[in-house]
Amino acid sequence: MADLPLHDGMPDRARSLYETLGEQTFRNLVEAFYRRIDADAFLRPMFPDDLSEAIDRQFWFLVQLFGGPPLFNERRGPPFMRMRHMPFAIGMAERDAWLGHMLAAIQETGIPETEAEVLRTYFERSSLAMMNRP
Repeated sequence: MADLPLHDGMPDRARSLYETLGEQTFRNLVEAFYRRIDADAFLRPMFPDDLSEAIDRQFWFLVQLFGGPPLFNERRGPPFMRMRHMPFAIGMAERDAWLGHMLAAIQETGIPETEAEVLRTYFERSSLAMMNRP
């Protein structure tokens, strides 16, 4: 399966979420997500001991993806998310656990429903694309 293009297939409203929600909302979302990852005995071993870099990378990616400045490209180059996740064994159980944490983080962050639906749709689709094991 090819890498997901950064904006292909995303509605215009998804590309403008950064303007609607603001940078701090994305920071709050990522921090809420990683608090869950840090407490998850199943997924935690897939992440580095120090989560601060992972937090920053996900924040940069989401800001860029949803219409903010190209932070990820400036700091890490093109996202190539599927390629970057290839070293990790990601099957349905890992995908479901990851997605559950992200959906809970969206809810915790208090993102309005219209924007939350855009985020949920994106994460449900992209999490399937990250799977590389049965």
